[in-house]
Amino acid sequence: MAGAPSRTPRRGRRGEALPVNPKTILIADDSAAGREFLRSALVHSGYRVIEAENGKQVLDLARAHAPDLIILDIRMPVLDGLSTVTEIRRDPALLHLPVMALTAFAMQGDREDALKAGFSRYVTKPVRLASLREEVHALLYERSGPNPDS
Repeated sequence: MAGAPSRTPRRGRRGEALPVNPKTILIADDSAAGREFLRSALVHSGYRVIEAENGKQVLDLARAHAPDLIILDIRMPVLDGLSTVTEIRRDPALLHLPVMALTAFAMQGDREDALKAGFSRYVTKPVRLASLREEVHALLYERSGPNPDS
């Protein structure tokens, strides 16, 4: 039948079935290369991706598009990741969202500070694609609140 939707499931790079109704992930990194790495990995895993360069854009885009997950770099211009997640946790429309910190910060105390600020997960760069996919899946499908690790 012409114009009928295909019943064949979409397939990822390795032949795995992709979701029919993909989850939306908002990524934020002031580095274009960082955003491209994330976007490519997530799109190839079947997710819809929205990009931001700073925390202010994250807040605006999150309010406009209601993503299922936000992945933030910590160090960004205009509004950094810690300030952004603090604002997300103050906003009744956004506070339920899982927010992952993906950062090059790996000093003692950084993880604890990030989780205390409201991040759901803290992942350091460089990150392996398999680890990124596992963290994203856990936050989207296995979580039980905005900060399950605290």
